[in-house]
Amino acid sequence: MMTEILLVDDHHLVRNGIRLILDSCDDLSVVEEVGSGEEALDYLQKNKTPDLVLTDINMKEIDGIALIHIAKRKFPTIRTSVLSMVEDSTVVVDAFNAGADGYLTKGTDYSELLFGVSQVAQGKKYLSSAIAMEMVGKYSSLVPLIYDRSELLSRYEINEREFSVLELISQGLTNAEIADQIF
Repeated sequence: MMTEILLVDDHHLVRNGIRLILDSCDDLSVVEEVGSGEEALDYLQKNKTPDLVLTDINMKEIDGIALIHIAKRKFPTIRTSVLSMVEDSTVVVDAFNAGADGYLTKGTDYSELLFGVSQVAQGKKYLSSAIAMEMVGKYSSLVPLIYDRSELLSRYEINEREFSVLELISQGLTNAEIADQIF
């Protein structure tokens, strides 16, 4: 099945290059390319809604995040993905919170770009591997690897027995198995 794409980027040369890459894939077709969020919204209002909007973030007036937010509100079935040089995790989270289904960086290679766009077109979420690894690194540094049991008991106002039950639940034990272990 052919996926129809609206390509949104304020740099004409960049749009041309991305279009060449996307059109090289048999099941992807760029039906229109525009240079701004305003032009994208105008296109969406006046034409058959494409399957996917692939947008840059940094554009004048209506940026990519605002475009995604508005497009998702007006056209709830449309899939949206960012393709940007911006790799800041805060911006990535903002994009997903606005309704983005994917986030790719312009530094990605040909095969990851096509794979990511195809994943989003199929209704899945996608995040560029470079950003995903960076975010995992940040997350793991925020989450303590060793928990202080007494601090957890105090923070959540539970006793030792309740904590033990929670540990057994987290291991996937059934009620009967938990009962056998604690009684």
